[in-house]
Amino acid sequence: MSHIFPRHTKATLPTIEKGEGVYLYDTNGKKYLDGSGGAAVSCLGHSDPDVIKAIKDQIDAVPFAHTGFFTSKPAEMLADKLIEHAPEGLDRVYLVSGGSEAVESALKLSRQYFLEIGEPSRHRIIARRQSYHGNTLGALAAGGNIWRREPFAPLMIETSHISPCYEYRDRKPEESAYDYGQRIANELEAEILRVGADQVMAFFAEPVVGATSGALPPVEGYFRRIREICDKYGVLLVLDEVMCGMGRTGTLFACEQDDISPDILTVAKGLGAGYQPIGAMLCTDKIYRAIENGTGFFQHGHTYMGHPTASAAALAVLTKLTDGGLAERSRQMGEKLRTGLQNAFAKHPNVGDIRGRGLFIGLEIVKDRDTKTPFDPSLAKGKLLKKATFEAGLICYPMSGTIDGVHGDHILLAPSFIIEDQHIEEMITKLKIAFDEVL
Repeated sequence: MSHIFPRHTKATLPTIEKGEGVYLYDTNGKKYLDGSGGAAVSCLGHSDPDVIKAIKDQIDAVPFAHTGFFTSKPAEMLADKLIEHAPEGLDRVYLVSGGSEAVESALKLSRQYFLEIGEPSRHRIIARRQSYHGNTLGALAAGGNIWRREPFAPLMIETSHISPCYEYRDRKPEESAYDYGQRIANELEAEILRVGADQVMAFFAEPVVGATSGALPPVEGYFRRIREICDKYGVLLVLDEVMCGMGRTGTLFACEQDDISPDILTVAKGLGAGYQPIGAMLCTDKIYRAIENGTGFFQHGHTYMGHPTASAAALAVLTKLTDGGLAERSRQMGEKLRTGLQNAFAKHPNVGDIRGRGLFIGLEIVKDRDTKTPFDPSLAKGKLLKKATFEAGLICYPMSGTIDGVHGDHILLAPSFIIEDQHIEEMITKLKIAFDEVL
C-alpha cells in the first residue's frame, strides 16, 4: 500500500525507472516518448550531462544557504544571465521554487509597489478568461480556469476577467486578424474604466496561453495595444511566461515576438528543465527602486528562494538555451513539427485548429471541423486521448474545457528542444494511433 497522496486517488500510475534523452522508461521496461516535457518542463530531455555535473559540483561545494543570511555565486550568475537576455527594462531577478511562487511574488510586488509610491487604493487585478497562472490561492484567483477556481472561489481575491485572444473561435468573418486583436485588447480599457483606474494595479496575461487553451498565440498587434492601455492608466503589465518562456516558443522570452516589454515577468518550468525546482520573477528597475528608496524591504519570501543548487542547475540550462543555441533550435524544430502535424492532420475531420509557436503546439479537437462544434463534455475526449496516447507510448498533454472551462478539447505538445526528425515522425504516428482509437 502506498502512503503517497496522489493527484488522483483512483488512478494507478506506473513507476518511473529512468530517463534517457527524450524518452522515459517505467519499471516494467515500457518506453515513452516525452512529447510534452511533462508540463512543458523538460526542454533539455532527461539526461543532460552538463546540467547534472553542475548540480553535483554545487552539492559538493554547498547545497543550500538561506537568503536571509547569504547570497550565492550561482544565484548571482543566474540573475546576471537572465537580465543580459531579458526584454528591455527588466533589471532585477527574484528567484523562487516554481511557477506559482513566481506569480504570487508578482502579485505581492505589484501591491507593495503602489503602497511605496503612495497609491494605496490600487489593489485590483485584471486577467483573461481561459488563462492559468498557478495553483496557489493568489495565482488561482488571477487565472481564468473555471473548474480549477470554482471549489476555492470563497477563499480568493476578487479578480476581473476579460476575453482571451482566441482568433480561431472569436474573430468575426468580416474582421482582419489585426482588427480583431485591437477589439479584444480594448476590453482591457473598458474594464479598467468600469472598475476605476485608481483601483487597478496589474493586468496578468500569458503571451502564449498554455494548459487551459492549448498553445493559444496572440494575433499581431494585440499585446502592443495592451501595453499602450497599461501605460495610459498606470497599470502594471505582468506577463506570465512560466510555461511559454525559456525558449519554448522559439525565442528565450515569448514576449520578444510581440515586440513589447512587461513591468514584471515570471518564468519557471523550462528555467530548470526539470533538473531542480526553480522559478523567477523579473521586474524593472523602476519597481525595484520604489522598494529600495521606500521601506527597503519586500514583505515576502520563501525558504528555498535563491537555492544555490537549483540556481546552478538553471544557470547550466540557461547557458545551453542561449550560448548553446537551443532556444533557436526550438524555433527550427517547431517549424518541422508544425509542418508534420499539418500534413498529417490538417484535413482530419476532428482536428479544428493546429496552432502555437516554436515547440509549443496545440491541436484543438472538435466533433465537426467545418462548424467547429466541440464534442459533448460527457464524452471526456481529452481524458480518453490522454489514456490512448500514453498506451501508445507517447506522453502529451490533453485537456478539456478549452473553450469556456466546460466545452472543448485540445492536445498540447511541448517536447524537448533536442528532438530529432525521427522523434517528430514517432509523435505523429502515435497520435494517429490514439486518434483512430478515440475519434
